[in-house]
Amino acid sequence: MVRGRKRKHDPSIPAHIDQHKLPAGVYWDRRWSVWYTIHAAAQDQRARRQNIAGKDVLLSDLHKAIEDLRGVNRRALAWLLSGYHDSHFFKALAESTRSAYETQRQVALAQRTKLGVPFGDIDFAPLQTHHFQALVDRIADEGTPSKANSLMRYLKLVFSWAKRRGYVQTNPVKGVKQAKARNRRRLPSPVAMTKLIQLAAHGATVRAHATGSCPPYLWAVADIAYLCRLRGIEVVTMHEDQELPEGLLTNRRKGSRDNIVSWTPRLRAAWDHLITHRDDVWRRKSAAIPLHAKDRVLVVAETGGPLVKSSLDTAWQRLIQRAIKNGVIAEDERFGLHDLKRRGVTDTAGTRADKQHASGHKSESMMDIYDLSVPIVNPSNLL
Repeated sequence: MVRGRKRKHDPSIPAHIDQHKLPAGVYWDRRWSVWYTIHAAAQDQRARRQNIAGKDVLLSDLHKAIEDLRGVNRRALAWLLSGYHDSHFFKALAESTRSAYETQRQVALAQRTKLGVPFGDIDFAPLQTHHFQALVDRIADEGTPSKANSLMRYLKLVFSWAKRRGYVQTNPVKGVKQAKARNRRRLPSPVAMTKLIQLAAHGATVRAHATGSCPPYLWAVADIAYLCRLRGIEVVTMHEDQELPEGLLTNRRKGSRDNIVSWTPRLRAAWDHLITHRDDVWRRKSAAIPLHAKDRVLVVAETGGPLVKSSLDTAWQRLIQRAIKNGVIAEDERFGLHDLKRRGVTDTAGTRADKQHASGHKSESMMDIYDLSVPIVNPSNLL
C-alpha cells in the first residue's frame, strides 16, 4: 500500500475536496493547481511525477484515477469486498466480528469458478442468485455445510451494504438457500464430562510444557461453565466482584437474564482455585493489582493479562485430542466447551420452566436447544 506523507490542512486545495479522505499517494500542486502522484510506469523504471487531474475534479474521480493507475479493477468482487472492509461500518464492529469477516473474505477469494478463474476477479455486477447457490452447494458437498452457510451470510451482508450505496441494484445472495448443517447439539455424557475435567485437573499438577500438562485454569473454567450453565466467554470475562455471599453472579450474553447461582462445595472450589492461580501469576510477574474487585479479572493467562477466548478454545481442543489419543474418551464422545452449558441445563432439576429460569434464557424455544432431557410422564388413564 502506498503511504503518503502526513498531511496538514492546505487552504489552497479546492473547498469541495474533503482533505481527510484523499487517497494515499495523491498530492496537490498549488502552483499549477493540479493533482499529481509519484508513479513508476514499470518495475524497472524510476518513479516519476505524473499529473492525474485538474482543480475541478471530484474526490471520487481522484480515487478512481489512482486505482486505475495502480491497476485496481473496480468491477471485481475483490474490490467490492475491500470497499466493505475499508468502510466505517466495518471498522465500527467488534474486533472478534471483524476477524471473523476477514476470515470469510479470504475464504471467498480462495474460491474458483468452473473455468478456474479466481472468484475475486470476476465482475460482481452480473452475478445472480444461482451463481451463489452453486457456490454454497459446492462447498457443502465438500463436507463443510457450516463453512458454506457462514460464507453465504457474509456475502449477503456485503451485498446489502453495496446495494445501499449504489454499487449494485439488487442483493443476489438474498435468495440463496442455506446448506443443511449437521446436527451439532452434542450432549456429553456425565461419565465423559467427568473424565475430561479430571484429566484437566491432573494436567494442572504437571510441570508446564511437560507431557500431559494442562493450563491450571482449564478444569475450573469447565466446572463453572457446567455448574452455572455458562458459555466459555462468560466464564473468562468474569471479575472478582461477581462473588457474592449468596452465590456467583453471572454475566450472560445474547440477551439472557443474569442470575445468582448458589454456592456449592464444588463451585466454591473451582472459584477459589482460579483466584489462587491468578494471584500466583500476578505475584510471579510482579503485576500491578487493581484496587477495586470489579477491575480484577478471574481468569488470567501466564503473562498475567486477561485470558482471551481463542486461547481457551485452543487449550480445550488440545485436551480433547489428548483424551482421545490416550483412550480417556472415544472419538464419538468428543464435545465442545459450549456443550457443558447444554449438559448443565439438562441436568438442572425441576420443570422446563425451572430450567429456563436457571439458564437465564428469555425464550422458551431455547429449551429445545439446551434441554435434551426426556420428561417422565404418567400413562393415559381414561377410566
